[in-house]
Amino acid sequence: MAIHPIEFRYGTPEMKNIWESENKLQKMLDVESALSQAEAFFGIIPQKDADEIAKKANTKYVTLDRVNEIERQTNHDIAAVLKGLAEQCEGDSGEYVHFGATSNDIVDSSQSLLFTESIDVLKEKTKSLSELILKLAAENKEKVCIGRTHGQHALPTTYGMKFALWADELHRQFDRLESAQKNLCVAMMDGAVGTTAALGEIGWDVHKKVGEILNLPPATITNQVLQRDNHAEFMMVMANIATTLDKIALEIRNLQRTEIMEVGEYFDPEKQVGSSTMPHKMNPITAERICGVARVVRSYVVAAMENNPLWHERDLTNSSCERIIFPEACILTDYILNLTIKLMSNLVFYDENIERNLNMTNGLIMAERLMAELTRKGMGRQTAYALVRECAIKANKNQELLSDIILTRDEIAPYLSPADVEEIMDPHTYIGSSKEIINEILESSKTWF
Repeated sequence: MAIHPIEFRYGTPEMKNIWESENKLQKMLDVESALSQAEAFFGIIPQKDADEIAKKANTKYVTLDRVNEIERQTNHDIAAVLKGLAEQCEGDSGEYVHFGATSNDIVDSSQSLLFTESIDVLKEKTKSLSELILKLAAENKEKVCIGRTHGQHALPTTYGMKFALWADELHRQFDRLESAQKNLCVAMMDGAVGTTAALGEIGWDVHKKVGEILNLPPATITNQVLQRDNHAEFMMVMANIATTLDKIALEIRNLQRTEIMEVGEYFDPEKQVGSSTMPHKMNPITAERICGVARVVRSYVVAAMENNPLWHERDLTNSSCERIIFPEACILTDYILNLTIKLMSNLVFYDENIERNLNMTNGLIMAERLMAELTRKGMGRQTAYALVRECAIKANKNQELLSDIILTRDEIAPYLSPADVEEIMDPHTYIGSSKEIINEILESSKTWF
């Protein structure tokens, strides 16, 4: 019976397949195979026995059911894998399985393989989302809208600016994933306290050779585990990505509010239901789910950081925690990346409302421009600010056009004509360098990935 929502509601097949039990078992068998081949290379075990171990280090032979059966007896997951592999090997080859290694050599090296696959999926989807949002930036760089600070109407901006900002941030998240991958995805084969003592003087060479076979850089130094600052870094990167997706979804949710309704997620009127009791509802459920799941991903960071300080050369407190947070964080981060791609692929614009909201304040949003133009014409900046502020307060109080109030002031005439004021009050022409900024982002994006 399914219990966890990841089992039936959240997640994508590609990420779930990475963390499902049989693939995890195969990755552990891959590490055991690499160990045997490295030891044969240095003459520690016979090549024919290493080849037999490598041949049988496959879930076709070492089945998940058999490993689980052994673990119920041993109460030790790695010991169960070792016995399951050894009993499949012909002759005496099984006697050489796991020679010189400790359990966490297998756990951490195999997890590095899982992380490599996971990060590749996350990078590809982060790239796809960034490219999608860059396209929206290009298409909407002249779609002028009201910018809001502190929830209040501020100055005109463009939807192109919003989208380019998000795409640029996603590019940084892609870079963070690559950086975390370099630190996190490494191999180790160092024994019980990291000294490689069981493998003798050639142990450090075996450690490096295992990394070469697994196509992973060898860890520079370990104790019984790869140091968990690297794992915490990866969890923080996923939390950071989740926060970017939360930011995007939160903005869409806010812009879809009834009283704003500038953009929103697509709603299928033929099939979709917004409420079990309110027939009119069309809720931003995709965006809300992104925001909700992002909170869960961020919550794993504290646990990951607490897994770094362990007793002496290592204790077991990180293990049970990581069995939960590693797969869940990867699956959920990938899932909300998918949701955000869906959200942004089907975004609906309500242009009439964008224009309505831009002009909602009777020109108050052009107060800065008025002040700046008066200053350019020769009025002192502080004087211009005080004058425009006084007129803006009056216009707001009386619900009048700011331009009408401004033109009643005698101080304005020496600096601005009625035609000047009319031109100044057009919000569509007050977007500064936004097109240049967006174009530079679009141009630089050609070399991002």
